[in-house]
Amino acid sequence: MAKESVKARERKRARLVELYADRRAALKAAGDYAGLDKLPRNSSKVRLHNRCQITGRPRGYMRHFGICRVVFRDMALDGKIPGLKKASW
Repeated sequence: MAKESVKARERKRARLVELYADRRAALKAAGDYAGLDKLPRNSSKVRLHNRCQITGRPRGYMRHFGICRVVFRDMALDGKIPGLKKASW
């Protein structure tokens, strides 16, 4: 489980990316790189990192579900993800 401060930092980055997206796109189209330098660093989309929504785990992230593989397995075994069941052959 990730620390709450790490999860909060990631949420803050996501909020900044959304807030500055239009301004960043306009500056990039105009070729104003000096203006881009003045924007906050965390408003850049490349600084975002996919994390599990439940635990904050950065590795083993499943993009389609938005959770990590560990949580995915637990939820699948508990029947909390519709249409999934454990394979056996």
